Amino acid sequence: MIKGATDMLPLSLAVLPWGVLFGSLAIQRGFSWIEGQLFSAVIFAGAVQIVTIELMAENTRYITILFMALVISSRHFLYGLTLREKLSKQSLKWRIGLGFLLTDELFSLSGHRKSYASKYRLYYALGAGGSFYLAWNIWTAIGIIAGVSLPDLTNLGLDFAVAATFIALVIPEIRTVPVLVCVLVSAISSLLFSFYGFELSLVAAASVGMLCGYGVQRVRS
Repeated sequence: MIKGATDMLPLSLAVLPWGVLFGSLAIQRGFSWIEGQLFSAVIFAGAVQIVTIELMAENTRYITILFMALVISSRHFLYGLTLREKLSKQSLKWRIGLGFLLTDELFSLSGHRKSYASKYRLYYALGAGGSFYLAWNIWTAIGIIAGVSLPDLTNLGLDFAVAATFIALVIPEIRTVPVLVCVLVSAISSLLFSFYGFELSLVAAASVGMLCGYGVQRVRS
């Protein structure tokens, strides 16, 4: 567990601005400190939390909020499918526990072919995911305290931590031409869709990128 927590530490620190931003944003949008903390303790999904807070503050219909949360979190379905073979032989408590802790960051540490294959690997994942969960809740608490005592932190550009974290996760995975094409097409498509105000720009861009990457892989094979 200690090894997993140590390997996850750089990513836990990387999302500090993101967690602080969410905690302060919850207070700024009229939520109580316990409501803001429960968001991180129960939902444990930074992008979903921030979007949900904003939509609820604007009195958006619950069906719309649920739909947006589903769209933003849809990548976790792919994560689950990817790790299904590795975790299918483990007990229910391991599958549920690690499923809850499965974030983009933990998934990035799950690429080893022996991941989740032994007790050591399971406790490694538990240490990595558990430490990240603890860090995220601590950063949220700091943001809540800051949100009460300091001006609006959303003006400090802390949301750039979101983009920086995902860039740090994606770049090391670009090892082949199809993956490079997928990343470039997704990035360019996202900018274009956002510029023209397409509401599902992120999902559409990811879909276009994956199709292009798959097409390049088929051509090269």
